[in-house]
Amino acid sequence: MKIIGTGSVLPKKIVTNDMLSEFLDTSDAWIYPRTGIKYRHVISDEKLEDMAAEAARKALEDAGMKPEELDLIICSNVVNEYITPSLSCIIQGAIGASCPCLDINCACAGFIYALDIAESHFQAGKVKNVLIVCAEEPSRMTSWKDRSVCVLFGDGAGAAVLTAGDNIKGIKLSAASATDKLYQKRVLEPTPYITKEEESIPLQMKGQDVFKFAVKASSGDIKFLLDKLGLKADDVNWYLLHQANMRIINSIRDFLDQPAEKFPTNVESHGNSSSASCPILLDECSKKGMFKPGDILALSAFGAGFISGAVILEW
Repeated sequence: MKIIGTGSVLPKKIVTNDMLSEFLDTSDAWIYPRTGIKYRHVISDEKLEDMAAEAARKALEDAGMKPEELDLIICSNVVNEYITPSLSCIIQGAIGASCPCLDINCACAGFIYALDIAESHFQAGKVKNVLIVCAEEPSRMTSWKDRSVCVLFGDGAGAAVLTAGDNIKGIKLSAASATDKLYQKRVLEPTPYITKEEESIPLQMKGQDVFKFAVKASSGDIKFLLDKLGLKADDVNWYLLHQANMRIINSIRDFLDQPAEKFPTNVESHGNSSSASCPILLDECSKKGMFKPGDILALSAFGAGFISGAVILEW
């Protein structure tokens, strides 16, 4: 398969580090050196499903494809206001498609996992065209009293249209269960029979554990694919990594011993937008004309679970 169109949407509300310091014991001088984040886009009056549908429309327009031509929609989403129906079904109706659709929750690695699912459908001969949409609002998962977590995240939606081809050179998925390192819990509706203790817990993160996993997993996934494909790190033109933290990105870059110009970033202006991070970055780089036909791209992401994934593709 190959990517033939991309699209992305960001909320209009921009929250700077200085704005956060108005109600949190923090500052730009504390946040930026530790994360690389200057500001982030957060949902105010937008609906996530509307942003997701708009990103999908932009990707379809970029691909020169009509919604009726889609054979499958895959939506990556951790949480939104709808428990049911699935976000993919809402997107399907909003854009006027009629194909099957499904949701996945693979945290920040959702775009890579969605690519793997799509590739399996292409290889099985079940589809000709697939739409992937990653739509996330992690700003609604955190406590805005927790200065160690809420400063990290921003919202957004990214999408990609895929069709038949051989541009995907390899995909690597990994998992290492560590559910106490990065998690959120919520209380479900009560019943007359519930006796267990339950509590809602906003997003919790053990930063050092996440940092160590992210660097090790991303570096390992990329190295595995390079070795499998007989490539060297120098052969990759662009590395598009999950935009979680600039220090993580720099550590992976150091491991690969590659120049900074091969690692485009938007974490400074977007924050961590979970699974939407990679497709938003892909779309922004594509719209800037950064990629040339034949360029080799390596995408990598990591998130709660812990899970991770990487893909190497030809543009």
